[in-house]
Amino acid sequence: MTQPLDELQNRIGYHFQTPDFLKQAMTHSSFANETGAHHHHLLCNERLEFLGDSVLSLITSDYLYQTFPNLPEGDLTRMRAAVVCEEALASYAKKIGLGEFLLLGKGERNTGGAEKPAVIADAFEATLAAIYLDAGAMQGIEKVAKFLLPLIAEAVKNLPDAGGYHADCKSRLQEFVQKDQGKLEYRQVGESGPDHAKTFSVEVYLDSNRIGSGTGHSKKSAEQAAARDALLLFGIET
Repeated sequence: MTQPLDELQNRIGYHFQTPDFLKQAMTHSSFANETGAHHHHLLCNERLEFLGDSVLSLITSDYLYQTFPNLPEGDLTRMRAAVVCEEALASYAKKIGLGEFLLLGKGERNTGGAEKPAVIADAFEATLAAIYLDAGAMQGIEKVAKFLLPLIAEAVKNLPDAGGYHADCKSRLQEFVQKDQGKLEYRQVGESGPDHAKTFSVEVYLDSNRIGSGTGHSKKSAEQAAARDALLLFGIET
């Protein structure tokens, strides 16, 4: 027995003007097939999943682009792949208990469909599309981002090879300047944007000389970006 969708809306932090969008996002093809409707393929979440995949990619790409302004395209692509893969999406779905709300056919439910990574990952993407459509073109991306970005940011922070992407720049810069006994100082020089998507600006100084600057959606990521900028100034490959 699935839970009422009101509870899911509470967990998402978004309340639908048209709840049918969310209901469709929770409808697996196995359930739609069992209705016997001629147009059953229009009742399930597969079309929403298609749209949600693009919404997910856009928001995640923008977040990574803004957070790591000095990373090359290859690193950004690898980071995005890591946080939008099926395993990652399934983990986001589990955090809000999405499987509890899925409408599954008898066979799918009896074989544990509500816990299958592929099933709940697809439903998660469909949920993003449902929010986007319900909020409308003007506010859709903003509403989805408010729900999605905390999950993406946490996933990026916990990447097992995060040091290879960004977290190692500060330590590498520190090691470099210690050779000349220089003193590093990171200064926050700006902060902008809404609470759920703030952008911080940081400059790094060696003694009294500014040697790098960077921006990010956290002070830590902005400092890493500034450190990377400084490493590039010194001709150190990052």
